[in-house]
Amino acid sequence: MTQVLYGEEHVRRYRETDGAEGHEWREGSTVLLLTTTGRKSGNETTTPLIYGLDGDDPVIVASKGGAPEHPGWYRNLVKNPAAKVQIKGDVFDVRARDAEGDERERLWTMMNGIWKHYDEYQTKTDREIPVVVLERTSA
Repeated sequence: MTQVLYGEEHVRRYRETDGAEGHEWREGSTVLLLTTTGRKSGNETTTPLIYGLDGDDPVIVASKGGAPEHPGWYRNLVKNPAAKVQIKGDVFDVRARDAEGDERERLWTMMNGIWKHYDEYQTKTDREIPVVVLERTSA
């Protein structure tokens, strides 16, 4: 059965179980944990996010449900693109970058296949919702 977890509880259960609880989420989507460094505080923050894979690199979408501003985790990555990802029991370092042009269009389509609500979120905001590639920097 798919776990419907949120926020800190989601992060805690995911870590405790190496993703046995929390990796599978709603409507068949899968979730990773992204740990960024706060752009103001300098503190690490971990956020559960829906992801897809482009080869070995996770792909995430900075939708914030179509809110007018980018999510905090995305603003953290803009300031410091070095981050850490956990997918199930696999923890690794990444460097984040925005997908652009044809790559963005391809990955946007892929991510809409994973979470059908992204197109709807885009209609709610004037900003172009970023598609972020998390390139592995360690094995």
